[in-house]
Amino acid sequence: MDINSLADPLTSGSTTGPTSAASTAAISIRGVTKDFGDVHAVRGIDLSIEPGEIVAFLGPNGAGKTTTLDIVLGLSRATTGSAEVFGLQPRQAIARGLVSAVMQTGGLLKDLTVRETVAYMASLFADTQPIDDVLAHAGITGLANRKVAKCSGGEQQRLRFAIALLSDPALLLLDEPTTGMDVEGRRAFWSAIRKDAEKGRTVLFATHYLEEADQYADRIVLMRKGRIVADGSGSQIKALAAGRTVRATLEHPDHEALSRLEGVESVEVRGDTVLVHAKDTDPVARYLLTRTTAHDLEITARGIEQAFLALTGDDAEDDAGDDVPATLEGGHR
Repeated sequence: MDINSLADPLTSGSTTGPTSAASTAAISIRGVTKDFGDVHAVRGIDLSIEPGEIVAFLGPNGAGKTTTLDIVLGLSRATTGSAEVFGLQPRQAIARGLVSAVMQTGGLLKDLTVRETVAYMASLFADTQPIDDVLAHAGITGLANRKVAKCSGGEQQRLRFAIALLSDPALLLLDEPTTGMDVEGRRAFWSAIRKDAEKGRTVLFATHYLEEADQYADRIVLMRKGRIVADGSGSQIKALAAGRTVRATLEHPDHEALSRLEGVESVEVRGDTVLVHAKDTDPVARYLLTRTTAHDLEITARGIEQAFLALTGDDAEDDAGDDVPATLEGGHR
């Protein structure tokens, strides 16, 4: 798929900008389902994303992520429910240049140079950002005269990013955006994304790099079997799935008192070290610091990968009759 083929070149332009539609939700999905015959790809989801948010959209293969993104891009229609982009139907938002997408593959002519590729795509629009500006923003100014065929996979992905920026979109959808990039390239890419978000651009991205989602996303939305199973910050997701452990140095801990604290799952005593496993570690820490002589307190959580597997793996609970995602304090619905 060509990067900006989603937009109408006669009506798209930079005048739409990241901040032009900030008065309403960037994405509003309400009660959306999508069926393909007997296959229920999306089973009734609600999702609201505000302007300026960076949201990671995660889930195993077959979770319904791609189908949901297709609905947001106007490439597919929901069986039931509604999806709006800045208060408009998806295709209307795209026609106004509010949306761009960066896909993993396709859309590049190997015999053109990087600059020629961007210039060609810019010629399809009534109004675009300056070519030099988007090349610089994507970090590929030094590659401008290189043939696309000579670019690495990561460099081609940054070229797709540059093309997506031509219309100065208010919403940017990214599918595995850093595939093929080296560590330096990823860091530069996410630095550019963060600067865009600070100016009001909304970013929704799907990735298999879970640590990347944890590090760079404001929110993580997890899908499983067509449903949203969790929605919150990286730390909230990890706490919900795997809980946390409070480790402290304490002589003669009151095992029974610790076990009675809210959210405590188990208590271990190893010499003068106590380990308390809990879904909510705040009451545990508060008790240890104010009611005991505990010191050297540490609170640790499992990684995002363990949380992902716990919430989306085959062993995760099926809530066939409940479409409500896991509730996270301070999170989203």
